[in-house]
Amino acid sequence: MLNYQLKDKVATRQAYGQALVEMGKKHNQLVVLDAGVSNSTYTQLFRQKYPERYLPMFIAEQNMVGVAVGLAKRGLIPFLSTFAAFLTRAHDQLRMASYSNANLKICGSHCGVSIGQDGVSQMGLEDLAMFRSLYGATVLYPSDAVSTVKLVELAYSIPGLVYLRTTRQPLTVIYDLQTEFAVGNVKIVKKSESDKIAVLAAGITLHETLAAYEKLQTQGIKIRVIDVYCLEPLNVKNLMQALKGINKILTVEDHYREGGLGETVASVLKSKNYLIKSLSVNKLPQSGLPAALLADEEIDREAIIKAVKALI
Repeated sequence: MLNYQLKDKVATRQAYGQALVEMGKKHNQLVVLDAGVSNSTYTQLFRQKYPERYLPMFIAEQNMVGVAVGLAKRGLIPFLSTFAAFLTRAHDQLRMASYSNANLKICGSHCGVSIGQDGVSQMGLEDLAMFRSLYGATVLYPSDAVSTVKLVELAYSIPGLVYLRTTRQPLTVIYDLQTEFAVGNVKIVKKSESDKIAVLAAGITLHETLAAYEKLQTQGIKIRVIDVYCLEPLNVKNLMQALKGINKILTVEDHYREGGLGETVASVLKSKNYLIKSLSVNKLPQSGLPAALLADEEIDREAIIKAVKALI
């Protein structure tokens, strides 16, 4: 049994692999496919425990999706994974899978500029837009080990195509094991009655936001921090309830602006009385240290602090 503790540091990609092993104990229908990067996506943990239910697909993402569709149609529930960037190669197969209502659970790891030195060719920066555009798809974005496990469990129970986006960097555990997650909802991570601005984030930018929150607190500036762990569907009533009393919003994401978190929030809140500013990957990333790349794209804690002050 997984027993993550608050303030542990665990990469969500690692928690994904650990969650699959736990799920495999009680769900014989669960099978796992991986496109040649099982040591990076941590599906090697499932392979070691249940080799008869693990299929290595090598560097053939299109074939992996096709095989998974076939398995799903035979009544199995396939979880398939690779780097988020490489899933773009299988867009046509994913599009057709959505039209046939195939019961696929897809994990894209190594998202965003926070992967660091591997460079732009390995960075998933378009994946949220791609999966949000697929008919009937659910898009989930965990920010710590606990939310990863809970969202893997949720993905298993949701019919149809589900995408989970995981991060390379170890991230601090912020939720306890009793926390519940539901499709279409968000989580308020920090809140006070005097909040003037809400910062919405997910994944590594949620942790940058929490770091900014601590620094802003020392300056007497209070912000509400909201984890948008489900981008598609995102229920407008749930979001507005989390935003109650606030009309200024800052979104922060490790993804291109087009089709990402900022545009998701803006589309859900359209015609409502909110001022929305978005921080996102805004130029072609380079190879470098994760912290340096987050700063260069202006999605790190210092950029968040600057943007919050500009909104006050």
